[in-house]
Amino acid sequence: MPGRVLEMNPLLAGIEDVSIDANGRFKYILCKVYQDGAKDESKLIVRGTAQAEFHADIYDHLDSFLEDIGLTCECLGGGKIEHNQEAKTINVFGLSQGYGKADHTITVRLLKEKFPDYNNISWSDD
Repeated sequence: MPGRVLEMNPLLAGIEDVSIDANGRFKYILCKVYQDGAKDESKLIVRGTAQAEFHADIYDHLDSFLEDIGLTCECLGGGKIEHNQEAKTINVFGLSQGYGKADHTITVRLLKEKFPDYNNISWSDD
């Protein structure tokens, strides 16, 4: 299980599980991160930003950052997020043309861990 591995691997433990923009509607990706040669020691992360025109822009930035610290990532799919920090709501939906649809249930689980005080974090196939 990825959670148990984090105790043993400080590189993975140092990677934030979720990093998304505070407000707006934007693209996101769900990725598996691991140390080279150790795919069984991994964690899932969510990255999303309105700065990215394409899902691949988010991936390329993340991949470059992780490579510099000795980690590798694999994109498991993408979609869109609508985040309203003031209302404390997040809606996950859609898919990535290039990477396919992320498992939104995993994304929502990670978001709920990151934002436990939110009123509503949900997903749909819209």
